Amino acid sequence: MSISGLLFLAATLLAAGPGRALAQDQTAPAQPPAPVQTPPAQTLPVQTAPTTPTPAAPTTPAAPAAPAAPARTIPAANYVAQGVFNYEQGKYDEAYVAFRAASELDPKNVDALLGLGRSQVKLRLFGPALDTLKKALELDPRSLNGYIYLSQAYVQQYIGSGDPASFVGNLAAALKVLDDAETIAKAQTGKPGEVSLSRIFNDRGYVYKLQGDPGKAIEAFKQANTLNPDNSVLLFNLGDMYYATGDLKAALDYLQQAVIADPRDPYNRAYYAKLLALNGDVGAAKSEAAQAARLAPTNAYAVGQYGVVSYLAGDRATAKSQLTQAVTLDPLRNPEFYYYLGRLSLDVGDLKGARDSLTRAATLGSRTPEYLYYLGLSYERGAGAVAPDRLKARDNYERALQLSPSYKAAQDGLARVR
Repeated sequence: MSISGLLFLAATLLAAGPGRALAQDQTAPAQPPAPVQTPPAQTLPVQTAPTTPTPAAPTTPAAPAAPAAPARTIPAANYVAQGVFNYEQGKYDEAYVAFRAASELDPKNVDALLGLGRSQVKLRLFGPALDTLKKALELDPRSLNGYIYLSQAYVQQYIGSGDPASFVGNLAAALKVLDDAETIAKAQTGKPGEVSLSRIFNDRGYVYKLQGDPGKAIEAFKQANTLNPDNSVLLFNLGDMYYATGDLKAALDYLQQAVIADPRDPYNRAYYAKLLALNGDVGAAKSEAAQAARLAPTNAYAVGQYGVVSYLAGDRATAKSQLTQAVTLDPLRNPEFYYYLGRLSLDVGDLKGARDSLTRAATLGSRTPEYLYYLGLSYERGAGAVAPDRLKARDNYERALQLSPSYKAAQDGLARVR
């Protein structure tokens, strides 16, 4: 993929940071059977008797043809079931078709509208998704899922717009919808009510994270964890927020609990492995990362983190293999993996490869100063036929400092190229 193509696609990419949504427990129904069609009745051709001088023999009138069987209408519920099945399989375009068919057959089917709205979000049809989910809530103002899905639609429109500043009001709108959801959830009793509230607090935490308020985010995730203490997703999100605030010890503790709560979840184990490596325990980190990649060999995040951990452990061959595989599996969702590929290239003096990978990292992760700094460093250097470009180096150092004014390495780099 060319850099220009990447820039275009990145502008429309849904951000997928480590924060994870707490899904509603649901079992995908079996795929509905295909409708049985009755073949149309066939009639014999009418034959004309030959002309003859003898009187024609009396004929028996032909029996009237049997009426064609009426076309069978598939119930809207069948389309809803098919939509749920497709959605859970990640076939969002097919889910959209099924839910839309259900909503056209039965415009007041709330489940059809909720599924249609969620599918529209996945297909980046944010405006229609918001309208669909609002319509579902008009039909059923007590739908807890309706409020949660509407809040998530506001958040995804903010993230995926390519111009978050134009949709900054979406985050406040999402929090308002979650307040309405909390009112509904508090009317539930026992464990179901606690699980519902944990979903709401988890989503609140993610909104606070996007608003740049880590204190509120951690508090919301803690409330969710208190209500639902054994849920690995909530433990993952708490660990992620502590890592974002620089508390590696607390982050490791929560990620370890997440692995214990769900040992087969590749995200938990892969993230835990990276934190172990950053904490200096590269032996345990590599073992955990390798296991995560074995659990999910087609999961780009698990495979890529195995590459990251291998790089931090000094195993460049494994790092390059795993990172290359990860960006092949998912070319647009993990800028971190391009960053480490760029670091690998820089380490061996491959400036062309370094510039290519780091440009992709800085494009997809434009708010990360380290990506910009190392891209600047790749332009500052020259080797063989690849000449240094001090103007591009200076531009990237300046961009890194705009994001992090106290970034010492970027300050030093800028001083060198001025």
